[in-house]
Amino acid sequence: MVELKGGTRPPWVGLGAAVWVQVAAGNGYNFPLYSHSLKSVLGFNQRQLTILGVANDIGENMGILPGLACNKFPPWVILLIGSVSCFLGYGVLWLALSLTVHSLPYWLLWVALCIATNSTAWFGTAVLVTNMRNFPLSRGTVSGIIKGYAGLGAAVYTEIYSVMLHDSSAKLLLFLALGIPAICLLMMYFVRPCTPASGDDSSEQCHFLFIQAASIVLGIYVLTTTILDDVLTLSAPVSYTFLVVMVLLLMAPLAIPIKMTFYPSNNNKSAKLGQRVGPANSSDQENSNTDNMEPLLTPSSSAANLGSFHDNDDMTDVDMLLAVGEGAIRRKKRKPRRGDDFKITEALIKADFWLLFLISFVGVGTGITVLNNLAQIGIAQDMNDTKILLALFSFCSFVGRIGGGVVSEYYVRSKAIPRTVWIILAQVIMVVTYLLFASALDGTLYAATLLLGICYGIHASIIVPTVSELFGLKHFGIISNFMGLGNPIGAYLFSGLLAGYLYDKEAAKQHSATCLGPDCFRLTFLIMASVCCVGSALSIVLTWRIKPVYQMLYAGGSFRLPQSSNH
Repeated sequence: MVELKGGTRPPWVGLGAAVWVQVAAGNGYNFPLYSHSLKSVLGFNQRQLTILGVANDIGENMGILPGLACNKFPPWVILLIGSVSCFLGYGVLWLALSLTVHSLPYWLLWVALCIATNSTAWFGTAVLVTNMRNFPLSRGTVSGIIKGYAGLGAAVYTEIYSVMLHDSSAKLLLFLALGIPAICLLMMYFVRPCTPASGDDSSEQCHFLFIQAASIVLGIYVLTTTILDDVLTLSAPVSYTFLVVMVLLLMAPLAIPIKMTFYPSNNNKSAKLGQRVGPANSSDQENSNTDNMEPLLTPSSSAANLGSFHDNDDMTDVDMLLAVGEGAIRRKKRKPRRGDDFKITEALIKADFWLLFLISFVGVGTGITVLNNLAQIGIAQDMNDTKILLALFSFCSFVGRIGGGVVSEYYVRSKAIPRTVWIILAQVIMVVTYLLFASALDGTLYAATLLLGICYGIHASIIVPTVSELFGLKHFGIISNFMGLGNPIGAYLFSGLLAGYLYDKEAAKQHSATCLGPDCFRLTFLIMASVCCVGSALSIVLTWRIKPVYQMLYAGGSFRLPQSSNH
């Protein structure tokens, strides 16, 4: 591992490695690339296919185990489990689609897809929790970057699918089964807890801007080359050159630790944060016996000098230790307040948690329904090649993730505006977007896909830091992943029960297995537009409730770690 002068391990190496892991974690967005082949080769109807799409979403968002494991084991163990899950799940799907093994039961394919996409939860938890703790004062920015690269995963896979795999769904599944584990095993060493960035390094903001700029260039490049490859007939050397350049752009974030190694600055010797932000491993948990303890003064010689702890914000750690040693301060158990470190059982009884859960259920659940049915939506509107739609959705999701992280971080620091304000805006735009989908007017499919991708990305990047700010970083992994359970529930209701049923009903009217025309999904889109109206109202309520929390956390324009984060 590269180390800087001063003995601190740079967190930028882990962030650079996280880019590759998060692109690998975007494997769950690939379902539209091979779903039509599953339907045609294995003879599934649309409802069976949408139920498989639900399996895709359940696996992708079933993060309870990774969330629990991230506080018990180092990140490399989490990545190893995800790699094994990816190999086994996609391996079974490849055996079925390539007809290497005939007549695999439907339930086995459903379970295999759950296992395959569950690798996303393991990969995402490992890099997100680790990097949020490594950069505790830049949570929105880091969340936007990491989630942004995950959103770009679909566009990257689309490029690989077109250029290297020649539009073969079976080859794609084999690549997912072998290539993703290989990448994550290579990155395993570099994703690890580091000395938290203190924010004192003047070049830190420039480093974040460099990574964001590199990701934007990558996104534009991948979208452009995908369209060129689809519209033009490119020779093999040109196509492979496109692929090589894409790989080089993916390596761009590693330029920061390389530069810091060869050209270290005095600012790189920043001291550690005065507080640990969440446990990096199990030993931290075992030593955190004073969680959620509130100081209480009792009469003694120290008490006379210290005064009331609650009225004395200038008490130093040394003063505290002296007071404890003399018996001036004893600790009593108290319930955590918003902004403190919550356990999952404590978070589950809070109204804010369930409001945020329902918002995620509405916004991400409806968005993933469109993503899972994107191939069929395109075919229904007379677009047989839907690769461009997937690449467009992926790129716009990336823009929403990066933009949501940057914009929310700026306004939360400058004006203490809650991040959920931007979710309100996204949900209102989603109402308009679903009405556009329902209209099925010429030229609206691309515009609707673009808008939905951006709004979907905003949800993904803003919910993550909001969870950490309301409920703390110590148990962030399990709380954030529990929040993600709203996604597959929404996908099951909106995609499996609603969209699949209505599609097959309309196809039966046309006496065909493939439904054509705007009526295939029109009622589904109108219902989802109505649901997003409710989601907008819930977002307004949550934003009003948590505004005082953000005014407390970001008073003066800088983030203040709560007392319970001082481990």
